[in-house]
Amino acid sequence: MMANILVPLIQAIAWVLVIAVIVDVILSYFMQPYDPVRVKLDRIVNIFLDPIRKLLPSNLGLDISPIIFIFIVQILETILISLVTSIG
Repeated sequence: MMANILVPLIQAIAWVLVIAVIVDVILSYFMQPYDPVRVKLDRIVNIFLDPIRKLLPSNLGLDISPIIFIFIVQILETILISLVTSIG
């Protein structure tokens, strides 16, 4: 019973996080950094990406933190769904 509620919730949260990061990356190519939409989305997304950026070497020349974040979200989603379905 609880799994019927938690699994879609976990999937929805993971989906929203991944889409937010993808949209932020795409907008960074087309919008100015000071555009209000981009500023607000950057504030939200950077909460998740900044800790990853601090762990990566600064001389890479390419920001791969969104890719790593999406990978982590997918792993956590799989683990959480497995735990929820095994318990309930």
